[in-house]
Amino acid sequence: MADEKDIDLTNARPVYVIGGGPGGLAAAAALREQGVRAVVLEKSESVGASWRRHYDRLHLHTTRRLSALPGLAMPRSFGRWASRDDVIRYLEKYAEFHELEIVTGVEVSRIEPSGSDWVLHATGGRELTGRAVVVATGYNHTPHVPDWQGRDSYAGELLHASEYRNAGPYAGKDVLVVGVGNTGAEIAVDLIEGGAARVRLAVRTIPHIVRRSTAGWPAQRTGILVRRLPVRLVDRAGGIMSKISVPDLTAQGLPRPDTGLYSRVKQGAIPIQDVGLIDAVRAGKVEPVAALESFEDRKAVLADGTRISPDTVIAATGYRRALEGLVGHLGVLDERGKPVTHGGRAAAQAPGLYFTGFTNPISGMFREMALDARKIAKSLTR
Repeated sequence: MADEKDIDLTNARPVYVIGGGPGGLAAAAALREQGVRAVVLEKSESVGASWRRHYDRLHLHTTRRLSALPGLAMPRSFGRWASRDDVIRYLEKYAEFHELEIVTGVEVSRIEPSGSDWVLHATGGRELTGRAVVVATGYNHTPHVPDWQGRDSYAGELLHASEYRNAGPYAGKDVLVVGVGNTGAEIAVDLIEGGAARVRLAVRTIPHIVRRSTAGWPAQRTGILVRRLPVRLVDRAGGIMSKISVPDLTAQGLPRPDTGLYSRVKQGAIPIQDVGLIDAVRAGKVEPVAALESFEDRKAVLADGTRISPDTVIAATGYRRALEGLVGHLGVLDERGKPVTHGGRAAAQAPGLYFTGFTNPISGMFREMALDARKIAKSLTR
């Protein structure tokens, strides 16, 4: 790795890859394998920056074997579910193994077409010209905290889940976790296991919960198998499996969802991979409550009118892709700010502009980024 002073960024019209996370590194390695010069531009000082910011106990919810990027397997020593620290070590090794050309400390603010090339406006007023661009800035790019009414008047601590590291600072405290995706569910479990006095989980949309592995069979493999099956069929099968493997938690405030699992996936909602939430809710240690609506008189007001006074509110409320400033003027984003194409396909109005890492499939994000990387390399070497 090098900083921006060490490499001639404009040599020979390379393919520029924006983002040094798993998607960007995979794309660069696949391009290099095809003899294409790829330069990775990373705004932070190291690869895998977003992984370095994740909470301590995080593990991949996808298996080690099915999460490897092109050209380098994950070591068996990582176990079946790689930890955050192991993923970081893997990404560092991956960049070294493939001898990737990575330039840190360079942030790209805008991309514009220039004839058959692309011009990248980057740090320090620099303009870089490349034959193609791969945008891999990440699904979890910019933390999003809703603008709850009265938020500034809340007397307790309010933080986004991206700021959470471990349960240590919250021992003995009353904590409200807002958002019941995988992050919110796992943080809630981490808090109760780490000594929090009370943990409530604010739920707006009842989630689907699946076992990470059943009788040795990982949920990820099921996700891979069902991706091309009819949605109605997968919904029906998923409902049957849920009743067999997941207990009814209605009495504890977490009823079964009234929409099918795969229908929800198609809408962008990934099921929770259980890493302790089922047992914690069933035992009454994590309490599901209504969604957080606002703050008033220093209290948190829930959707059912309940007012509570937690010491800390942790907003596991997701991220924004924040691509509007970068490519929003090119007509390549949908109404939600998501790229309209990904992998080896480029939009007709933006040939040579590719995206990876902006989907969250049930088959596993690492696996899909690995597939995307090879498709991008194939498209650029036709």
